Amino acid sequence: MNSLEQEVGSLLRKKGLTLGVVESATGGLISHRLTNVPGSSDYYKGSVTAYSNEAKVKVVGVGEETINRQGAVSARVAEEMAEGGRKVLAVDICLADTGIAGPGGATPGKPTGLFYLGLSHQGGTFSRKHHFQGDREQNKKSAAEAALKWLKEYLTGLE
Repeated sequence: MNSLEQEVGSLLRKKGLTLGVVESATGGLISHRLTNVPGSSDYYKGSVTAYSNEAKVKVVGVGEETINRQGAVSARVAEEMAEGGRKVLAVDICLADTGIAGPGGATPGKPTGLFYLGLSHQGGTFSRKHHFQGDREQNKKSAAEAALKWLKEYLTGLE
């Protein structure tokens, strides 16, 4: 049986699309999983781990105003990370994540385990909200898994 990342790779290859990732709270875990697939260099072009707000703004192009208004952990920031990553990495599709892995970092209305995923493609830019209930490592793994599942679902729906 193929792993989720192998299935994603197969879909990207079949559709002739390139992929990039901008990670924050997952710290490179999505990229790690993608590059575990032999031949992933055919479609995977790279990633940016934009952990700080400064990196999100200066490297990826997230609006400073967006972070100030909505917070780094928000749907709009995830979308801007994915859009910026698509440009910076010159890829067809970009996945992004921002979240609060825990155990600290929670604020009113933004609990530990809250993640927003972003996906940008010529067909549009989207976000999804998730709330995971594990410890720090489990939350990061859950977010990476959710991002790859969403990417597979998105690619499967493309004509």
